[in-house]
This record gives sequence, C-alpha cells and structure tokens, in this order.
Amino acid sequence: MDAKRLFLASRVALVVTAMSFALRAGAVGPWAAQFQLNHEQVGLVNGTAFWGFTLAMLFGGPLCDALGLGRIVALAFVGHLAGILLTIFAWNFWSLYVGTLIFGVANGSVEAACNPLVTTLFPNDKTTKLNHFHVWFPGGIVIGGVLAYLLEKVGFGWKTEFATMLVPLAVYGFLFLGQPFPKTERVQQGISYGSMLKACLHPLFLLMVACMFMTASTELGSTTWIPNILTSAGVPGILVLAWINGLMAVGRSWAGTFVHKLSPLGMLLVSSILSAIGLYAMSHSAGMVLFAGATIFALGVCFFWPTMLGFVNERFPSTGAMGLAIMGGCGMLSVSFVLPVLGKYFDDGIAQRIPAGQSIQALSAAPDGTDLAISWMKIQASAGLEMLGKVAILPVILFFIFLVLYATRPKPKAQ
Repeated sequence: MDAKRLFLASRVALVVTAMSFALRAGAVGPWAAQFQLNHEQVGLVNGTAFWGFTLAMLFGGPLCDALGLGRIVALAFVGHLAGILLTIFAWNFWSLYVGTLIFGVANGSVEAACNPLVTTLFPNDKTTKLNHFHVWFPGGIVIGGVLAYLLEKVGFGWKTEFATMLVPLAVYGFLFLGQPFPKTERVQQGISYGSMLKACLHPLFLLMVACMFMTASTELGSTTWIPNILTSAGVPGILVLAWINGLMAVGRSWAGTFVHKLSPLGMLLVSSILSAIGLYAMSHSAGMVLFAGATIFALGVCFFWPTMLGFVNERFPSTGAMGLAIMGGCGMLSVSFVLPVLGKYFDDGIAQRIPAGQSIQALSAAPDGTDLAISWMKIQASAGLEMLGKVAILPVILFFIFLVLYATRPKPKAQ
C-alpha cells in the first residue's frame, strides 16, 4: 500500500469537488439568463449538489466498511464524469438539476471514502491531517475561480470552464488505479457495528451534528452567493471567492500549529467569532473595503469543516466512517436547505428595492452602462449584502455553544 500516493490522489479528487463549487458559483448569472431562472430556482439547482452529496455520504459512509474504500472511490469517478458531461450539455432546468445532483453524489462519495481513508492512514494525527487534506477544498475553489475569471476574460463561457474539471478527474483516476486500499480503522480495530451505532447516539456527538448544520451553512451557504453579490457591488466576485479560499488553504496548511496551541474546541470558538464579524462587515461595506470583511470571514470559516470532523473522530473514534459520513452529510444537507432560503431573501430584497413605476424585467434587460442597468446592479448589491448579514446569526449561536463546551471540556490529567 502506497500511503503517499493514496493521500495525493485523495487531495486531487477533492480538487475536482471544490472546482465544481467555484464554477457553479460563477455560473449563477449565466444559468439564470440562459435557462430563464430566478434566484430561488438557481438556489434549488445548486442546493441539489449539497443534498446529493448528503445522500452519498450517509449511504456511502457505512458502505465503506462493507464494500471497501476503493469501490466508493470508483463510484465517485464515474459520477464526476457523468455529472460534468450532463451539466455541459444541459438544455433546461431539469437536465441542469439532474447533472448537478449526479455531481453532488460523486462529491459526497469522495468525502465518504477519503475522510476515513485519511484517518486510517494517519491514526495518530487525525485533525492535522484532515486539515491538510481539506486544504484542497479551498485550494480547488481558488483554481476553479481563477480559471473561470481568466477564461471569461478571453471569451470562453461556463461550459468550457466546466470542461476543465476533466483534467484533475483524469489525474486522480490514474493515481487511484490499481492501488490497494486499507480496511477502515473501525474494521481494523474490531469495533462492532452496534458499538458504532451507539457512539453515534451520544448526546455530544448529536450536538456536534447540529453545530455542523450551522458551520457548513455559514461557510458554503455564503460563499456560493458571494461571487454573484459582489460582482453586482462593483467588485470581481469570483476573485474575492478565490481570495477567501486562498486564505483558507494557507490557514489549513498551518493547522497543526493551531491545534497544538488552541485545541480543536479553541479553534472552533475563535472561528465562530471571526465568521460573525466578517459577515457583518461585508454586509455593511462597499467597493474594495469588502475585501477586508471577506478576509476576516475567510479566517473565520477556515478551520470549521476539517476541525469539526477531527474533533468528533478523536472524541468518538468508534463512530468510524459512519460518524464522519453523518457529520459531512448533515453539513452538506444543511446547505441544500439554506441556499434556496437565501435565494428567496435575495429575491425579496430586490423586490423591496424596485422603484415605483419600474419592473424587474425592465431593469434586468437594460443595456450595460445605462442608468437603468447601473440602478439594477446597485439594487442587487444592496439586497445581496443584506442577505449575507442575515447569515451572521449562525456563527453567533455557534459562539455560545462552543464557549460552553470549551469551558466544560475535560482537563488534561497532571503528569
């Protein structure tokens, strides 16, 4: 077994997953125009990727023990290929919806297999290595975001942007091809299925699942809408998304230092504070000042996802692949719920700002550079930033939960 090759292949597979998030975020506007969708419908399409992800994790997690990690990875590869092609050749709302769903199932299969693969390969350094693995989620978003920006500048559309994912797809398929996979940590340790289920019902585990709903919605719910909103505000939104995720990638690369100094719970507590401040700052900023709020937000959400997984797996190792799947699956499920809700807030905010005697149709169809077009951009920016401000309540709630957990955490025994 080549642990380094398996870890590298896992990270490249996560790049494909992450690129899809960036490219879908950048395609919100083109999809709405090409398929004549409102923001709520676009939210439903993008939300499909999240609940498809959840289905794959909740079913694929337990199957990792029974079928083996390699078969789940193979399912991810086939799903990614089918999802890319169907999305590129989509002809209406439903074909776009199904293509996104298949891609979501593939993304969930990557997480379902690769999270327990990483904890099995590195049993003594789980939180740090999960952060290093998840470097390539924001890293992949940076790659996808910058590619989208550059390809758009030279005249290529969203279909070409989506086709670029075929390159890392081929790379991770080659790296995994023919490699033996280890048995999951739970199987190696002989922990029974009943013991795993019992551990997944522990009150603290269930509380962390509830927190995962909020941490994932804070991070992914916001970043899915940020490119569209900030572009309307006169800032290149896809580059802000790349900036946010670039900072996240750097932060996760240094996760080991923070884990040892702050502890996982300490990292989660600080993350909730910075996330709330960042979202509030963005909702009350304009122009390039938005970068400052986006920077604080990035530092806040940086460690949420991998540290939540690492904390639960270290605190409840007998939950195994199922525990990781429940956490990741519920995190993505929450985003599938929150995206259309945020889209509805966005649409309502726009409707409230339409001047008397004008219509959304007339404003949105106005030629670029005209007074009506400029007014339309300002209306969208104002409504979108207000929507981001509403998300800030989630990290505020998380702050109080993590504060109690941090204050009541078991103290290390004296040597």
